[in-house]
This record gives sequence, C-alpha cells and structure tokens, in this order.
Amino acid sequence: MDDLRERVLHGALACVGRYGMAKTTVDDVARVSGVSRASIYRYFPGGKDELLAATVAWEIGRFFAQLGRAVAGAPDLASLVADALTYAHRAVLAHEVLQKVLVTEPERLLPLITVESERVLRMIGGFLLPYLERERAAGRLRLGVDPAVAADYLARMFLSYSNSPASWDLEDPAAVTDLVQTEFLGAIAPARP
Repeated sequence: MDDLRERVLHGALACVGRYGMAKTTVDDVARVSGVSRASIYRYFPGGKDELLAATVAWEIGRFFAQLGRAVAGAPDLASLVADALTYAHRAVLAHEVLQKVLVTEPERLLPLITVESERVLRMIGGFLLPYLERERAAGRLRLGVDPAVAADYLARMFLSYSNSPASWDLEDPAAVTDLVQTEFLGAIAPARP
C-alpha cells in the first residue's frame, strides 16, 4: 500500500477515535496525518464518506491479517477455529475505536461493515480452504462435503459468533472447544463415535 495513503488511513482512524465518525472532517484527517487536503481528495475523491468507508475496509483488512498471523501455526482445523474465535473476541473487545463507535454511532458504522462483509467472507473462506482440503485428504470431513462450501459455511459461522457469541463464553477454553466441535465442525466433520 502507498505510504501516503496509509498515513491518511491511520489519521482517519485516529480522528474517528477522537471525534467520532460524524464529526471527523477531511481537515482533521489532513492535520493528524500531515497530508494536504488536496492529496487526500486525490486518493479519496468522494471526500469524507469515501475516506471513512476506506478506513473501515482498511482496518478490517488489518484485523484479519493479524488474525491470520495469530492462528497460522494451528495444528488442525479445530484448533485453528478455536484459536481464531478466541483471538477475534479479545481483539474486538480491546479495539478502543471500534468499541467507542459501536456505542456512540452504530448507525454510521454498521452499514460500512455490512458493505465489507462479502469481501471479509471471501477472505476468511480463502484462508480456511487449504485447511479444509487437508482435512478432507485426512478423512476428517464428512463424505461429500465440498471444502469450498465448508469454507464459506465456517466463515459465516465465524463472523456470526465472533461478533455475537450468544450464550457461549469465548473466554472459557472448554466452552470454545465445545462450540467449535458442536456448532462449527458438527455439520462438516464425520459423526463422532
């Protein structure tokens, strides 16, 4: 990514954390990032709305890149999913800007996240696909399960549970293991004896 564009996105994220989405201006981002308004408009000709959408997309991409690195050494699919759920749950709770905006301006953030959801699903599914192909080769997928379909299924489950775990305690390793075995892998793994 272009360094100047990344500076602008870092600046926009800092401004959203400080002022909120509604009150952040292109002037604020220019001041915080040290990039001129003209340069910001060259990168984001749609102005503030395009800049905020790009900032959300960029931060989601950074989150999933960090998540991928955090779980890349998992020995099997069950461990990978459990580690990813735990990591995602903790990272979302620790993300100060996200938590602030979810409380103060969810109506502004959620549509931007929704726009990114298909890209995120493809990103997660693409990450999971090699693991699922190895699981199939090792006989740990139900007969007839298509790894690509299973990757999409697991990606959707992951997004659903990492954002809203319902009654599951994602801080409890035993609960996470149970959730992964019953809800995530129960539909794609062979029945347990």
